[in-house]
Amino acid sequence: MVRTPRKVISIITPCYNEEMNVEDCYRAIRDVFERDLTGYDYEHIFCDNVSTDDTVPILRKLAAADPRVKVILNARNFGILRSTFNGLMSATGDAVLALFPVDLQDPPELIAEFVRHWERGYEVVYGIRAERQENVIMRSVRRAYYRTVHRLANVNVPMNVGSFQLLDRIVVEALRQFEDHDPHIPSMIASCGFKSTGIPYTWRARQKGVTKNRLYNLIDEGLNGMISFTRVPMRLCMLGGLILSALSMGFAGFSLISSLVYYRQIAPPGIPTLIVSIFFFSGVQLFFVGVIGEYISSIHFQVRKRPLVIERERINFGEQTPGRHTPVRYGPGLPSRRSVGPGSVPRVTDADLAHSTTR
Repeated sequence: MVRTPRKVISIITPCYNEEMNVEDCYRAIRDVFERDLTGYDYEHIFCDNVSTDDTVPILRKLAAADPRVKVILNARNFGILRSTFNGLMSATGDAVLALFPVDLQDPPELIAEFVRHWERGYEVVYGIRAERQENVIMRSVRRAYYRTVHRLANVNVPMNVGSFQLLDRIVVEALRQFEDHDPHIPSMIASCGFKSTGIPYTWRARQKGVTKNRLYNLIDEGLNGMISFTRVPMRLCMLGGLILSALSMGFAGFSLISSLVYYRQIAPPGIPTLIVSIFFFSGVQLFFVGVIGEYISSIHFQVRKRPLVIERERINFGEQTPGRHTPVRYGPGLPSRRSVGPGSVPRVTDADLAHSTTR
Protein backbone atom coordinates (compact mmCIF):
# COMPACT_ATOMS: atom_id res chain seq x y z
CA MET A 1 0.00 0.00 0.00
CA VAL A 2 1.44 3.33 -1.12
CA ARG A 3 1.35 6.01 1.53
CA THR A 4 0.19 9.38 0.21
CA PRO A 5 2.47 12.20 1.35
CA ARG A 6 0.77 14.65 3.64
CA LYS A 7 0.33 18.20 2.46
CA VAL A 8 2.86 20.70 3.75
CA ILE A 9 2.15 24.21 4.99
CA SER A 10 5.01 26.73 4.94
CA ILE A 11 5.16 29.50 7.54
CA ILE A 12 7.31 32.60 6.90
CA THR A 13 8.52 34.62 9.89
CA PRO A 14 10.90 37.59 9.49
CA CYS A 15 12.80 38.64 12.60
CA TYR A 16 15.27 41.22 13.84
CA ASN A 17 16.45 41.37 17.45
CA GLU A 18 13.58 39.21 18.70
CA GLU A 19 15.34 37.01 21.27
CA MET A 20 12.35 37.38 23.58
CA ASN A 21 9.86 36.11 21.00
CA VAL A 22 11.37 33.56 18.60
CA GLU A 23 10.92 30.54 20.89
CA ASP A 24 7.36 31.56 21.74
CA CYS A 25 6.66 31.94 18.03
CA TYR A 26 8.11 28.50 17.27
CA ARG A 27 6.07 26.87 20.04
CA ALA A 28 2.87 28.63 18.94
CA ILE A 29 3.17 27.25 15.41
CA ARG A 30 4.18 23.80 16.66
CA ASP A 31 1.19 23.67 19.01
CA VAL A 32 -1.25 24.69 16.27
CA PHE A 33 -0.14 21.82 14.03
CA GLU A 34 -0.07 19.29 16.85
CA ARG A 35 -3.49 20.35 18.12
CA ASP A 36 -5.55 21.51 15.12
CA LEU A 37 -3.66 20.41 11.99
CA THR A 38 -2.51 16.90 12.81
CA GLY A 39 -3.04 15.76 9.22
CA TYR A 40 -0.48 18.20 7.82
CA ASP A 41 3.26 18.63 7.84
CA TYR A 42 4.84 22.05 8.01
CA GLU A 43 8.06 23.99 7.63
CA HIS A 44 8.72 27.17 9.61
CA ILE A 45 11.09 29.53 7.80
CA PHE A 46 12.70 32.26 9.92
CA CYS A 47 14.33 35.11 7.96
CA ASP A 48 16.81 36.99 10.14
CA ASN A 49 17.95 40.51 9.26
CA VAL A 50 21.33 40.40 11.02
CA SER A 51 20.11 40.48 14.61
CA THR A 52 22.62 41.81 17.14
CA ASP A 53 21.13 40.06 20.19
CA ASP A 54 20.75 36.30 20.83
CA THR A 55 18.14 35.75 18.12
CA VAL A 56 20.49 33.87 15.78
CA PRO A 57 21.88 31.47 18.45
CA ILE A 58 18.31 30.68 19.49
CA LEU A 59 17.33 30.03 15.87
CA ARG A 60 20.32 27.73 15.46
CA LYS A 61 19.25 25.81 18.56
CA LEU A 62 15.69 25.46 17.26
CA ALA A 63 16.91 24.30 13.85
CA ALA A 64 19.26 21.75 15.45
CA ALA A 65 16.42 20.26 17.48
CA ASP A 66 13.72 20.36 14.80
CA PRO A 67 14.37 19.96 11.03
CA ARG A 68 11.02 21.60 10.34
CA VAL A 69 12.65 24.88 11.37
CA LYS A 70 14.55 26.49 8.50
CA VAL A 71 16.60 29.64 8.86
CA ILE A 72 17.77 32.23 6.33
CA LEU A 73 20.49 34.54 7.65
CA ASN A 74 20.76 37.71 5.58
CA ALA A 75 24.08 39.45 4.92
CA ARG A 76 22.59 42.75 6.14
CA ASN A 77 19.26 44.19 7.18
CA PHE A 78 17.20 44.24 3.98
CA GLY A 79 13.96 45.21 5.70
CA ILE A 80 10.89 43.20 6.58
CA LEU A 81 9.25 43.38 3.13
CA ARG A 82 12.18 42.14 1.07
CA SER A 83 13.21 39.58 3.69
CA THR A 84 9.67 38.19 3.86
CA PHE A 85 9.33 37.95 0.09
CA ASN A 86 12.67 36.16 -0.14
CA GLY A 87 11.44 33.65 2.43
CA LEU A 88 8.18 33.29 0.50
CA MET A 89 10.12 32.43 -2.65
CA SER A 90 12.10 29.82 -0.68
CA ALA A 91 9.02 28.01 0.65
CA THR A 92 8.23 24.54 -0.69
CA GLY A 93 4.81 23.89 0.85
CA ASP A 94 1.53 23.17 -0.91
CA ALA A 95 0.30 26.36 0.78
CA VAL A 96 2.32 29.21 2.27
CA LEU A 97 1.47 31.63 5.05
CA ALA A 98 3.08 34.74 3.58
CA LEU A 99 3.94 36.32 6.93
CA PHE A 100 3.46 35.20 10.48
CA PRO A 101 4.75 37.84 12.94
CA VAL A 102 7.33 36.76 15.46
CA ASP A 103 5.62 38.90 18.13
CA LEU A 104 2.35 36.91 17.73
CA GLN A 105 0.24 40.01 17.02
CA ASP A 106 -1.62 37.95 14.42
CA PRO A 107 -3.30 34.98 16.15
CA PRO A 108 -1.67 31.60 15.36
CA GLU A 109 -4.92 29.72 16.03
CA LEU A 110 -6.39 31.38 12.93
CA ILE A 111 -4.03 29.35 10.73
CA ALA A 112 -6.23 26.27 11.12
CA GLU A 113 -9.22 28.26 9.87
CA PHE A 114 -7.14 29.50 6.94
CA VAL A 115 -6.25 25.91 6.02
CA ARG A 116 -9.90 24.79 6.18
CA HIS A 117 -10.91 27.54 3.75
CA TRP A 118 -7.97 26.66 1.51
CA GLU A 119 -9.13 23.02 1.39
CA ARG A 120 -12.56 24.26 0.27
CA GLY A 121 -11.00 25.67 -2.87
CA TYR A 122 -9.92 29.19 -1.96
CA GLU A 123 -6.46 29.97 -3.32
CA VAL A 124 -5.95 33.06 -1.15
CA VAL A 125 -7.23 33.28 2.43
CA TYR A 126 -6.44 36.60 4.08
CA GLY A 127 -6.95 37.93 7.58
CA ILE A 128 -8.95 41.13 8.01
CA ARG A 129 -7.83 43.27 10.93
CA ALA A 130 -11.32 44.20 12.06
CA GLU A 131 -10.13 45.37 15.49
CA ARG A 132 -6.74 46.61 16.69
CA GLN A 133 -5.35 46.63 20.20
CA GLU A 134 -3.46 49.92 19.84
CA ASN A 135 -3.97 53.60 20.59
CA VAL A 136 -6.64 55.63 18.81
CA ILE A 137 -4.18 57.73 16.79
CA MET A 138 -2.32 54.80 15.22
CA ARG A 139 -5.56 52.92 14.65
CA SER A 140 -7.04 55.92 12.81
CA VAL A 141 -3.89 56.48 10.73
CA ARG A 142 -3.73 52.83 9.67
CA ARG A 143 -7.40 52.75 8.68
CA ALA A 144 -6.98 55.95 6.66
CA TYR A 145 -3.96 54.44 4.92
CA TYR A 146 -5.74 51.18 4.05
CA ARG A 147 -8.72 53.17 2.77
CA THR A 148 -6.45 55.31 0.59
CA VAL A 149 -4.62 52.32 -0.90
CA HIS A 150 -7.94 50.54 -1.51
CA ARG A 151 -9.33 53.50 -3.45
CA LEU A 152 -6.21 54.50 -5.40
CA ALA A 153 -4.77 51.14 -6.40
CA ASN A 154 -5.48 49.86 -9.89
CA VAL A 155 -6.21 46.44 -8.39
CA ASN A 156 -8.73 45.52 -5.72
CA VAL A 157 -6.62 45.56 -2.54
CA PRO A 158 -8.87 44.45 0.37
CA MET A 159 -9.35 46.86 3.26
CA ASN A 160 -7.44 46.30 6.53
CA VAL A 161 -5.46 43.39 5.11
CA GLY A 162 -1.73 42.91 5.61
CA SER A 163 0.56 40.02 4.66
CA PHE A 164 -1.07 37.57 7.09
CA GLN A 165 -2.44 35.48 4.21
CA LEU A 166 -2.41 31.81 3.25
CA LEU A 167 -1.50 31.30 -0.42
CA ASP A 168 -1.95 28.24 -2.57
CA ARG A 169 1.16 27.06 -4.43
CA ILE A 170 -0.24 28.39 -7.70
CA VAL A 171 -0.31 31.91 -6.22
CA VAL A 172 3.27 31.58 -4.96
CA GLU A 173 4.38 30.57 -8.45
CA ALA A 174 2.56 33.59 -9.87
CA LEU A 175 4.36 35.86 -7.39
CA ARG A 176 7.66 34.39 -8.59
CA GLN A 177 7.17 36.29 -11.85
CA PHE A 178 7.38 39.67 -10.06
CA GLU A 179 10.73 41.45 -10.15
CA ASP A 180 10.02 44.33 -7.79
CA HIS A 181 12.94 45.47 -5.67
CA ASP A 182 10.57 46.73 -2.93
CA PRO A 183 7.76 44.17 -2.96
CA HIS A 184 4.48 45.23 -1.36
CA ILE A 185 3.14 41.75 -0.73
CA PRO A 186 -0.58 42.51 -0.12
CA SER A 187 -0.84 44.50 -3.36
CA MET A 188 1.12 41.88 -5.29
CA ILE A 189 -1.18 39.12 -4.06
CA ALA A 190 -4.23 41.19 -4.95
CA SER A 191 -2.88 41.83 -8.45
CA CYS A 192 -2.58 38.08 -9.07
CA GLY A 193 -6.31 37.57 -8.70
CA PHE A 194 -7.38 33.98 -7.92
CA LYS A 195 -10.26 32.89 -5.73
CA SER A 196 -9.98 34.55 -2.32
CA THR A 197 -11.84 35.05 0.94
CA GLY A 198 -11.22 36.96 4.15
CA ILE A 199 -11.55 36.14 7.85
CA PRO A 200 -11.89 38.99 10.38
CA TYR A 201 -9.86 38.91 13.59
CA THR A 202 -8.42 41.13 16.31
CA TRP A 203 -4.86 42.35 15.81
CA ARG A 204 -3.24 41.94 19.21
CA ALA A 205 -0.90 44.20 21.11
CA ARG A 206 2.72 43.12 21.38
CA GLN A 207 3.41 41.33 24.67
CA LYS A 208 7.22 41.17 24.71
CA GLY A 209 9.92 43.50 23.48
CA VAL A 210 9.47 46.62 21.35
CA THR A 211 8.53 46.91 17.71
CA LYS A 212 11.37 47.40 15.22
CA ASN A 213 9.07 49.17 12.77
CA ARG A 214 9.82 52.81 13.56
CA LEU A 215 7.85 55.76 12.17
CA TYR A 216 10.23 56.12 9.23
CA ASN A 217 9.82 52.45 8.29
CA LEU A 218 6.04 52.71 8.50
CA ILE A 219 6.05 55.79 6.28
CA ASP A 220 8.39 54.12 3.80
CA GLU A 221 6.25 50.98 3.66
CA GLY A 222 3.11 53.10 3.31
CA LEU A 223 4.49 55.14 0.41
CA ASN A 224 5.74 51.98 -1.26
CA GLY A 225 2.28 50.47 -1.02
CA MET A 226 0.66 53.60 -2.44
CA ILE A 227 2.90 54.02 -5.48
CA SER A 228 3.55 50.36 -6.33
CA PHE A 229 0.22 49.69 -7.98
CA THR A 230 -1.16 53.09 -8.93
CA ARG A 231 -0.24 56.13 -10.99
CA VAL A 232 -2.78 58.33 -9.23
CA PRO A 233 -0.16 60.43 -7.31
CA MET A 234 1.50 61.43 -10.58
CA ARG A 235 -1.84 62.23 -12.13
CA LEU A 236 -2.72 64.33 -9.11
CA CYS A 237 0.43 66.35 -9.87
CA MET A 238 -0.82 66.84 -13.40
CA LEU A 239 -4.23 67.87 -12.14
CA GLY A 240 -2.68 70.27 -9.63
CA GLY A 241 -0.61 71.85 -12.38
CA LEU A 242 -3.66 72.35 -14.57
CA ILE A 243 -5.64 73.88 -11.71
CA LEU A 244 -2.83 76.31 -10.85
CA SER A 245 -2.49 77.32 -14.50
CA ALA A 246 -6.25 77.87 -14.75
CA LEU A 247 -6.30 79.95 -11.56
CA SER A 248 -3.40 82.10 -12.78
CA MET A 249 -5.17 82.73 -16.08
CA GLY A 250 -8.34 83.60 -14.20
CA PHE A 251 -6.45 86.07 -12.04
CA ALA A 252 -4.92 87.61 -15.17
CA GLY A 253 -8.36 88.07 -16.70
CA PHE A 254 -9.70 89.59 -13.50
CA SER A 255 -6.79 92.05 -13.34
CA LEU A 256 -7.27 93.04 -16.96
CA ILE A 257 -11.03 93.64 -16.54
CA SER A 258 -10.45 95.59 -13.33
CA SER A 259 -7.94 97.88 -15.07
CA LEU A 260 -9.94 98.46 -18.26
CA VAL A 261 -13.49 98.64 -16.94
CA TYR A 262 -13.14 100.10 -13.48
CA TYR A 263 -9.94 102.10 -14.17
CA ARG A 264 -8.29 100.93 -11.00
CA GLN A 265 -5.60 98.49 -10.14
CA ILE A 266 -5.73 95.98 -7.32
CA ALA A 267 -1.93 96.13 -6.91
CA PRO A 268 1.01 98.35 -7.93
CA PRO A 269 1.98 98.17 -11.61
CA GLY A 270 3.90 95.03 -12.51
CA ILE A 271 2.91 93.04 -9.45
CA PRO A 272 -0.13 91.30 -11.07
CA THR A 273 2.03 90.31 -14.04
CA LEU A 274 4.68 88.91 -11.72
CA ILE A 275 2.11 86.93 -9.72
CA VAL A 276 0.47 85.59 -12.86
CA SER A 277 3.76 84.54 -14.44
CA ILE A 278 5.04 82.80 -11.29
CA PHE A 279 1.89 80.77 -10.76
CA PHE A 280 1.39 80.06 -14.44
CA PHE A 281 4.86 78.68 -15.03
CA SER A 282 4.82 76.83 -11.69
CA GLY A 283 1.65 75.13 -12.83
CA VAL A 284 3.14 74.31 -16.22
CA GLN A 285 6.23 72.84 -14.55
CA LEU A 286 4.15 70.69 -12.23
CA PHE A 287 2.14 69.51 -15.21
CA PHE A 288 5.19 68.40 -17.14
CA VAL A 289 6.81 66.88 -14.04
CA GLY A 290 3.67 64.80 -13.71
CA VAL A 291 3.86 63.71 -17.35
CA ILE A 292 7.56 62.85 -17.06
CA GLY A 293 6.83 61.04 -13.80
CA GLU A 294 4.40 58.78 -15.67
CA TYR A 295 7.19 57.61 -17.95
CA ILE A 296 9.78 57.40 -15.17
CA SER A 297 7.49 55.30 -13.00
CA SER A 298 6.88 52.89 -15.90
CA ILE A 299 10.61 52.59 -16.60
CA HIS A 300 11.32 52.39 -12.87
CA PHE A 301 9.40 49.12 -12.53
CA GLN A 302 11.37 47.52 -15.37
CA VAL A 303 14.98 48.47 -14.67
CA ARG A 304 15.34 47.72 -10.96
CA LYS A 305 17.43 44.54 -11.21
CA ARG A 306 19.38 44.74 -7.97
CA PRO A 307 19.35 41.61 -5.77
CA LEU A 308 16.28 41.33 -3.60
CA VAL A 309 18.25 39.90 -0.67
CA ILE A 310 21.84 38.74 -0.25
CA GLU A 311 22.08 35.76 2.08
CA ARG A 312 24.96 34.79 4.33
CA GLU A 313 23.77 31.31 5.35
CA ARG A 314 20.89 28.86 5.16
CA ILE A 315 20.08 26.22 7.75
CA ASN A 316 18.05 23.02 7.15
CA PHE A 317 17.40 23.81 3.47
CA GLY A 318 19.08 20.67 2.15
CA GLU A 319 20.40 21.11 -1.38
CA GLN A 320 18.98 24.62 -1.97
CA THR A 321 21.66 27.14 -2.83
CA PRO A 322 21.56 30.48 -0.97
CA GLY A 323 19.99 33.16 -3.10
CA ARG A 324 18.74 30.73 -5.77
CA HIS A 325 15.27 29.24 -5.72
CA THR A 326 14.08 26.44 -7.99
CA PRO A 327 10.41 26.82 -8.94
CA VAL A 328 8.19 23.93 -7.89
CA ARG A 329 5.49 23.19 -10.47
CA TYR A 330 2.06 21.72 -9.79
CA GLY A 331 -1.07 21.33 -11.82
CA PRO A 332 -3.55 18.88 -13.34
CA GLY A 333 -1.95 15.52 -13.89
CA LEU A 334 1.05 16.36 -11.72
CA PRO A 335 1.58 14.65 -8.37
CA SER A 336 1.39 16.54 -5.11
CA ARG A 337 4.71 17.81 -3.76
CA ARG A 338 6.93 15.24 -2.12
CA SER A 339 7.20 15.40 1.63
CA VAL A 340 10.20 17.36 2.90
CA GLY A 341 10.43 15.05 5.86
CA PRO A 342 8.53 16.69 8.74
CA GLY A 343 6.01 13.85 8.82
CA SER A 344 8.59 11.46 10.18
CA VAL A 345 9.98 13.92 12.70
CA PRO A 346 9.10 13.09 16.30
CA ARG A 347 7.56 15.70 18.52
CA VAL A 348 10.19 18.13 19.76
CA THR A 349 9.55 19.04 23.37
CA ASP A 350 10.69 22.09 25.29
CA ALA A 351 13.12 19.85 27.15
CA ASP A 352 14.69 18.82 23.83
CA LEU A 353 15.19 22.46 22.97
CA ALA A 354 16.80 23.18 26.29
CA HIS A 355 19.34 20.37 25.85
CA SER A 356 20.01 20.76 22.13
CA THR A 357 23.41 21.95 21.01
CA THR A 358 24.05 25.11 19.07
CA ARG A 359 25.22 24.66 15.51
